[in-house]
Amino acid sequence: MRKVLFALTLLIAAFAVPASAQSDWKATVAERLPLMGHRNWILIADSAYPLQTSPGIETIETNTDQIEVVRYVLAQINASIHVRPEIFMDAELPYVPEQDAPGANAYRKQIGEVLSGYTVTSRLHEKLIAEMGQASQSFHILVLKTNLTVPYTSVFIRLNCKYWPNDAEKRMRAQMPTTK
Repeated sequence: MRKVLFALTLLIAAFAVPASAQSDWKATVAERLPLMGHRNWILIADSAYPLQTSPGIETIETNTDQIEVVRYVLAQINASIHVRPEIFMDAELPYVPEQDAPGANAYRKQIGEVLSGYTVTSRLHEKLIAEMGQASQSFHILVLKTNLTVPYTSVFIRLNCKYWPNDAEKRMRAQMPTTK
């Protein structure tokens, strides 16, 4: 009887974890985003993204569909007063064949729709991972792992200042005297 109760308890706990994990990652995004600024990153990763050991990288398992996480994170960033997204994706993604990665075609279509209206920069996956490692030495990076099982589908979002555009920075720098 004890074994049956123990097994039943484990089964109930297993079904309870996804709901709490889903609310936890949203709470984490809500808590961290006001503290983040330009040079911080939020990465929405597929399920095989590695657990990096750099000091500034925080990894959260969402146990959620990646498209849902991307939509949520972008909505939170867009609603903020202080940051805007700069989006990077793996340069390998357009070359992942459907026959080797079922769901790749559907994913490319879905993520294209979600990211329409945004400028998306493609870089090699290894370069993006290396950039995460380097940036994490000084800046916080939030990695949200999803349940997506298609390779090269991570969405890397570098935060930039919403109220200070890149062209304003360039104009200001052009006016400053050159210092050594």
